[in-house]
Amino acid sequence: MKYKLSVFDNFSSAHFLRDYKGKCENLHGHNWKVRVCLTGTKLDSSGMLIDFTDIKKHLALIMTGLDHKCLNETPPFDKTNPTAENIATYIFKQIKKLETDDIKVHEVEVWESETSSAIVCE
Repeated sequence: MKYKLSVFDNFSSAHFLRDYKGKCENLHGHNWKVRVCLTGTKLDSSGMLIDFTDIKKHLALIMTGLDHKCLNETPPFDKTNPTAENIATYIFKQIKKLETDDIKVHEVEVWESETSSAIVCE
């Protein structure tokens, strides 16, 4: 049996897109929503794949580094374009620190609006 757990969080930040022609080349802000999904097949003795609290704590630390910042001035986005795809990739790589032999990051989804999101998965 396979289990899939999801946790949501959010942050607010400003950014502008480099090498882009359009209104998003100008500084603007978003209220970003993030979903992290982990998978595994082995439950611990309490019947959990991983405690939601542990996932939330780790994700909150990542969000703190992005919240109320101009992403273009915040590593790694001072060098990498702060697109929804690149933000999702950054969060994916950071949340992978929770992986074990039995628990893997399945995907990270980042919404920049209610109607637009980017998903990164392995």
